[in-house]
Amino acid sequence: MFSSRLISLLLTAILSLSLIGCSVTPSEQQSYSQNANNTLAAENQQLFNRGLSTQQTTTLLDLIPDPILLNLIEQALKGNPSLQRTALSLEANRLSVNVSRANRLPQANASVSANDVENSDTRYSSSVNISWQLDVWSKLADADNAAQKNLASAHELFRASQATLVSSVMKNWLQLVANQHAISIEKKRLALLETNERLIVQRFRNGLGTLENLDEAKTATSQSRASLAQYQEEFASSKRALRLLMGSNQTEPFTVPKNYPSVWLDLNQLPIQDLSQRPDLRAAYLSIEAADLEASVAYKDMLPSLSLSAVLSDSGSSLRDALFVSPIWSLLGQLSAPLFQGGRLKANYKIAQLETAQAYQDYRETLLTAVNEVENTLGQEQVLTQRRQYLQAALNSAESNRQQYEQKYRSGIVALNDLISAQQAVFNLKAQLDTLLFQQLSNRVDLGLALGLGITQP
Repeated sequence: MFSSRLISLLLTAILSLSLIGCSVTPSEQQSYSQNANNTLAAENQQLFNRGLSTQQTTTLLDLIPDPILLNLIEQALKGNPSLQRTALSLEANRLSVNVSRANRLPQANASVSANDVENSDTRYSSSVNISWQLDVWSKLADADNAAQKNLASAHELFRASQATLVSSVMKNWLQLVANQHAISIEKKRLALLETNERLIVQRFRNGLGTLENLDEAKTATSQSRASLAQYQEEFASSKRALRLLMGSNQTEPFTVPKNYPSVWLDLNQLPIQDLSQRPDLRAAYLSIEAADLEASVAYKDMLPSLSLSAVLSDSGSSLRDALFVSPIWSLLGQLSAPLFQGGRLKANYKIAQLETAQAYQDYRETLLTAVNEVENTLGQEQVLTQRRQYLQAALNSAESNRQQYEQKYRSGIVALNDLISAQQAVFNLKAQLDTLLFQQLSNRVDLGLALGLGITQP
C-alpha cells in the first residue's frame, strides 16, 4: 500500500515537473554553432576557388620524408616538456568526464557507528543509503556532454601542439642546412680574399700597388673572418635550439645533410584541403558546443529537481546484531525547487550565455587567423618563387661578368680591385639566393601547418 502511494506521488510530481518545464522554457538563443559552420563554409569556398579545398590526404611528415629528421621528430614528440604538459592536461580532462558521468549514476554510502552512554549498554548502528537524482530535464546529460566536448577540444589542442612542435623541428632542421651553406659560402669567399690579399702584398712589395689597396684587402679579409665566426655560432645555436625542442641536452649525434631536403608542396598538385581540418579551429568549435551545453545546465539549475533515496538501517547491542540482521528500510522521494537565491541562478545563466558568445568570438578570431595565415604563406610562396628567379638571373649575369673580368685582368685591361668587386658580387648573390631558398622551404612548412596538416589524421 505504502509503495503504491509513493509511486502515485512520484508520477504526479513528474507530471507537475513536465508542466512547469513547458511553461518556463528558456529564451531562444542564437545558434552560435550554426553561425560558426556557415562562416567556415564561406571561407572554405574561397579556398576552393583557389584550388585548395576538400578533404585532407597528407600529413606534415610527408613534406620532408627524411629518415634522420623523422627520428628527431619522434624524439621531440616523446621528450618535449611543453607537449608532455599538454598531454597531462588532456588526461585531467579525460578524468573530469568520468566525474560528470558518475553524477548520473545512483550514489551509495555505508556507515557503522557505536554509541556508548554511561550506565547503558553500547548500541551499534549500521545503515546503507542509496540516492539517485532523476535527470528529468536532462541536466546531468548536458553536463556530461559538455565535459565530453571539453575533452574533445583538449584533444584537438593537443594535436595542434604536436603539429606546431613538428613544424618547429622541421624549420630548425632547414635552418641547420642554411647555416651550413652560409659557412661554406663564406669559407670560399675567405679563401679567395686571402689569396687576393697575398697577391696584393706581393704586388705592393714589388712597387706595383698602393697602401690603400693593401688596407682594403685586409679589411675585406677581416670582415669575412668575422662573418664566418658569426655563421659558425649561429649553426651551434641552431643545434642547441633543436636539442631544446627535443627536451634533452644529451641527444644522440646526427648528421646534417649537405643539401636542402625536398619539401614536397606543389601548389598545382596539393591535396585539396579544408580549414576544418585545423585542430585549433576544431577545438574552438567544440568549445562553442561545450559552452552552449553548460549554459543549458545553468538554466536547468533554476528548474525543480526530483530525487529518490532509500535507506536500509539496523541497530543492536552488538556489532554483529547491527549488521542487518533485522533491517528496517525506508524510501523517500523528494521534489525541490529554488524559490529565492538572490538572483544567483539567473546571473549564472546569463554568465553562461555570455561565455557561449565569447566562445563564438574566439572561434571567429581563430578562423580569421587561420585564413590570414593561409593567405600570407600563399603570398610568400609566390613572391619567393619570383625573387629566386630574378636572383638566379642576376647570379648568372654576375658569374659571366666575373669570368670576363678575370680574362681582362690576365690581359692587364682592368685593375685587381675591379676583379675583386666582381667576385664579391657573385658571393653576395649566392648567399642571398640560398637564403631565399631556405625561406621558401620554411614557408612551405608554415603553409602545410596553416592548411591543417598534422602528424596523424583526425
